[in-house]
Amino acid sequence: MTLAQIQHALGLGCLTPGFNLDREVTSAHASDLLSDALANAPAGGVLLTIQVHLNVVAVALHSQQAAVIFTWGMQPDETVVRKAIEEGLPLFAAAASTGH
Repeated sequence: MTLAQIQHALGLGCLTPGFNLDREVTSAHASDLLSDALANAPAGGVLLTIQVHLNVVAVALHSQQAAVIFTWGMQPDETVVRKAIEEGLPLFAAAASTGH
C-alpha cells in the first residue's frame, strides 16, 4: 500500500504537501513511547503516535520511517512541520476519534 492509498483510506490530512506519496509501505508501528519506536518500528513503515514534539521527527528519521501519522486529532506545531519538510519526512494527521 502506498502513502497516498493510506492517506485516502484513513481520511488523513497531509501536513507536508508536495512530497511524492507513491512510496510503498508494508508495516506500521503505533507507540507513544519514542524509545519503543526506536527499538521496534520496522524500517520503511509508518509511525502512529499522539506525540507531537520535535523528537518525533528525529525518532522517525533515525528508525527510517516512511511517514508519521498523528492520531486522535493531535497536531504538531509549525516548527515540527518545518523540520519534517526540511528532512523529507511526510506527516499526516488523523481527525479526533469520536468513538469510545
